[in-house]
Amino acid sequence: MRIAALILGILGGVVGIFGGGLVSLVGGIGAALEVEGASTVTGLGFMAIPTSILGIVGGALAMSKPKTAGIMMLASAVLGVILVSAAYFFPGILLLVGGILALVGQKELETKS
Repeated sequence: MRIAALILGILGGVVGIFGGGLVSLVGGIGAALEVEGASTVTGLGFMAIPTSILGIVGGALAMSKPKTAGIMMLASAVLGVILVSAAYFFPGILLLVGGILALVGQKELETKS
């Protein structure tokens, strides 16, 4: 379970960086065309990038600290969906499933001890 959480967390974070970048690009184009609210979209896209990095770090910690990793990935999934909605749909699902698997992996680790 923890290996799957590691893979899903890293993959979800990387795809999330692309999603945040895409939203920032669209917001930048909107700002160039002087569309109302485009600067807000750009800002939210840029805020999604550190959120995705949080998911990558959570994925990387899945083997050594699965409980912390699970919480980080779940937080990244929720924040990303709040920030950029549809652009974070696929990464949000990957991070959500990875976070759940990491938390389940923590329970398996406690059971073996």
